[in-house]
Amino acid sequence: MALRKKKKSRGNVFRDIGFGTEEAASLKIRAALMIKLSEIIKQRKLTQAGAAKLLGVAQPRVSDLVRGKIDLFSIDTLIDMISRAGGAVHVTVRATKKAG
Repeated sequence: MALRKKKKSRGNVFRDIGFGTEEAASLKIRAALMIKLSEIIKQRKLTQAGAAKLLGVAQPRVSDLVRGKIDLFSIDTLIDMISRAGGAVHVTVRATKKAG
């Protein structure tokens, strides 16, 4: 069996597996927001029905969230849900290397 050569991460797993720069950035943000929402649900020991009520969505939407169905959620939707749960989102923008 041949061993694969290790590659250094670019700092974004989605970029590492082949997504374009912009899509990888969006996926990374959505993943972080989804993880935080899942943590809130777990910390509060909410059922999916209880979480749905708190977040202002239907229970199947919470199921999609905790199952990590990232393609079903926009950044805006996730921020709204965090706000409904009493959370706040802070954004930091920094310059990166020039595209060349």
